Amino acid sequence: MPRSSLFDVDSQVLAADLPVPNFVPEIHYTINDYLRFDLNLSAIHAGLYIAYYFVLEPVAAATPLQILYTPQLVLSLLTATAYSQASGHLSTAALIHGVSWIAQFLGHGLAEKRAPALLDNLIGAVVLAPFFVHLEILFALGYRPEMHKRINNEIGKEITKIRKAQGDKKRAAAAKKSS
Repeated sequence: MPRSSLFDVDSQVLAADLPVPNFVPEIHYTINDYLRFDLNLSAIHAGLYIAYYFVLEPVAAATPLQILYTPQLVLSLLTATAYSQASGHLSTAALIHGVSWIAQFLGHGLAEKRAPALLDNLIGAVVLAPFFVHLEILFALGYRPEMHKRINNEIGKEITKIRKAQGDKKRAAAAKKSS
């Protein structure tokens, strides 16, 4: 599964300390020790991601299933912002971030035997991978079953093409080796 930068609390903690432009108003609201909102780069990033996903899949934005997505993002943002006030938050978040990326690369290399999509398409990996995770959650909850079926069929066709190409390559190498 792709590493989703949208809900990575470690990324949000790291971005919480970055300065915002002067024209951004200072808005701070503390709910309790564990939930805090600051209008910072993490909040702006989260807002842009939600708006982008709503544009990409407007039907999902208008369904009750969206009730699961927006609160998840808001809770992630509020906890990350609150944690960004703790001492040692940068080193902890950086360590978690680094270990997570290493685990992601190891997972691709050891389990899938392939390079991560990040190396093929940075934008797709950073922007669309979290959207993929979002859609997978919606599909698991019964969202647009006809679209889910179409996507799975197209994925199956692509996997078949890839496997055929790999088989052709192996057969060609074996034929070349035996001649």
